[in-house]
Amino acid sequence: MGIAFDKYLERQKQLEEQYGAEYYAKQHNRGKLTARERILMLFDEGSFEEVDAFIPSAGGTTFGKTTKAFGDGVIAGFGTINGRQAYAYSQDFNVMGGSLGAVHAAKITKVQDMALKTGHPVIALIDSGGARIQEGVASLNGYANIFRRNVLASGVVPQISAIMGPAAGGAVYSPALTDFIFMSEGTSYMFVTGPDVVKQVLNEDVTTEQLGGAKVHSSKSGVAQFVYQDDANLILGIKRLLTYLPSNNIENPPFVQNDDPTDRVEVALRDIVPEDPDKPYDVRDVIRLVVDKGRFFEVAENFAQNLVVGYARIGGYVVGIVANQPKVMAGSLDIDSSVKGARFINFCNAFNIPIITFEDVPGFLPGTDQEHQGIIRNGAKLLYAYTRATVPKITVILRKSYGGAYIVMNSKGIGGDYSFAWPTAEIAVMGPDGAIAILCRKELAAAEDPAALKKELVAKYREEVANPYIADEKGFIDEVIDPAQTRSKIYRVLKTLDNKSVSMPRRKNGNTPL
Repeated sequence: MGIAFDKYLERQKQLEEQYGAEYYAKQHNRGKLTARERILMLFDEGSFEEVDAFIPSAGGTTFGKTTKAFGDGVIAGFGTINGRQAYAYSQDFNVMGGSLGAVHAAKITKVQDMALKTGHPVIALIDSGGARIQEGVASLNGYANIFRRNVLASGVVPQISAIMGPAAGGAVYSPALTDFIFMSEGTSYMFVTGPDVVKQVLNEDVTTEQLGGAKVHSSKSGVAQFVYQDDANLILGIKRLLTYLPSNNIENPPFVQNDDPTDRVEVALRDIVPEDPDKPYDVRDVIRLVVDKGRFFEVAENFAQNLVVGYARIGGYVVGIVANQPKVMAGSLDIDSSVKGARFINFCNAFNIPIITFEDVPGFLPGTDQEHQGIIRNGAKLLYAYTRATVPKITVILRKSYGGAYIVMNSKGIGGDYSFAWPTAEIAVMGPDGAIAILCRKELAAAEDPAALKKELVAKYREEVANPYIADEKGFIDEVIDPAQTRSKIYRVLKTLDNKSVSMPRRKNGNTPL
C-alpha cells in the first residue's frame, strides 16, 4: 500500500504513544483505572471496536496550549458483553479532565444513536470535569444532545451509567435520565453545585464526599442504585446486571436453564414467619428459598431498606422482585420506598420482566414529616406503577396486608394477575389492635379487665375478619397455599401468563403523580 499505509501506521504509533506509562500512572495514582482499561474490561476480550479514535478536538487549543491528544477525551464504540452486543463510551480524565466539548459530545451521541437503531444497551463510564469552558455554548449544546437521546432511548434500550470520577453541574442529568447508576467508593461523586458554591452561598463547609459521594447517593438521596469498592468490581457488577436484562423492549430477558427443580418443596418456608405478628424477619430469606439457586441480585440495597427490590430467576426465567421488609420499619411504606418501588416496576414493565411481590405491610408510615413531604403524591407513584404495568404480576401475601397498602401492593383490584396467601396472612382494613380499639372502645372502657377483653376481641377479629380464607372465598385472592410450595406455585402461574396480552387505552402518555 506504500505511503498511505505508512501514514496509517504512523497514526497508530501516535495513538499508542498517547497511552504510555505516564498516562496509566496518573489514573492509577488516583486509585482509578484508565478510560481504556475500563472499557476493555467491560467488553469481552478482543470484541471492542472503537469509533472516531483519531478525531481531534474542536479548535485544537486550550487557551494557547495545543491539544494533541486523539479522541477528544472519550473512548467510544461497541462490542460484546457476555456474548451479547452492547455500546459504550468511557470518558478520559487524563485528556483535558475528560471535559465535554462539541467533538466529545458528537462521539457520545453517535454511540447513543447506534444503540437505539440496533436495539442494544448503552453503558456510560463517566469521569469528567464537566462542560469544557473554553468551548462555551457549544459544550452546553453537546450536553443537550446527549440528554435528548437519553430520553428517546428510555424504555427502548437499557441505559446504565457508571460514575467513576467526578460528575458535576449539568453533567449529572445524563446519568439521572438513565436506568441505573453505579458508583465507586472514595473515587466518584455527583452534585449539581460543588462544595465551593455551597460555602459561598450558604457558608457551609462540606467535603466532596459528604456532598455527593457514593455513600450519600446510595443511602440518602437514592440517586445511585449500586456501589462497589473499586472500578474493577463496579464493572463486574454492570456485567452481572446485564445478565438479567433484555437488549431492548421487544425482546424477552435472557432465559438461563439450570438444574434447580421448579417443583422444589422448601419446608423451611413454613416456619420463616414468626407466630408473633409483631416479630420481624428478613424477607430476603424468603426470596432466596424461592428463586433459582438462591441467587438474588438486589437493586438499591442501601436506600429505603423497608422495601427490597431486585432480580432473580424462577425456572430459568428472569423476574423482578418487590418485597416489603419487616425488619425495617415493620415493612411500612413511606415516601422513599414508594418512589424506589415505582421506578423499579416501571423498568420491569418497559423491558418485559414479570413482577413477583412478597407482601407483609402494615400500611403507610404515619406522621407529620411524611404527610408534609408528600406521602400522598409519592405513594400514588407506586400505585400508578403497579396499575399501569402489563407484564405478568403475581403476589404472595406472607403476613400483614392492611388498608391502602393492601390495594397498592399489586392487589387484584388494580390489575394483579394472581394472588396467593400463606396461612399466616392477615388481610383487613387495619390491624386487629387498632381495629378493636376503635370498634369496641365502649366495651373496653366499661370492662373490668380491658386487657383481657381486648386480647379476646383481637383473636376474634383475626378469625372473623382478617383471616385469608375470607378473602379467598370472596375471590380477592386466588389461593391460600402451603408456604413450602411457593416456588412451584409461582412457576406454574408464570408459565400460564407467558403469552399475556393487555390492551391499554390510546394516549400520548399518562400524567404520572409528581
